[in-house]
Amino acid sequence: MTNPDVRLSVAAARRIKAIMTEHNHAALRVAVVGGGCSGFSYTFDFADAPDEDDLVIERDGATVLVDKISLDFLSGSEIDYSDELIGAAFKINNPNAKSGCGCGTSFSV
Repeated sequence: MTNPDVRLSVAAARRIKAIMTEHNHAALRVAVVGGGCSGFSYTFDFADAPDEDDLVIERDGATVLVDKISLDFLSGSEIDYSDELIGAAFKINNPNAKSGCGCGTSFSV
């Protein structure tokens, strides 16, 4: 399944490609799970192949997989990567999130 509603930034694609090459995996799986201080949390994991109903996002040699349930929460989002003095991390710029926690890994809708 493909969907232009979830985008991958150039910085995220570059970092994902480097991590997947280093760890010998095909893709990064991004999912939304219940929990966290704001209600929902983002999770990141390695994947070797997409599941049948996964959204497959590809950019510049990087592949991200999103399951169908998580897609409902991530529609319209951009997956980005930030490397700043305070730390480096993947960030989800999610227009569906009504609020989030200070650490940036959980949100509410």
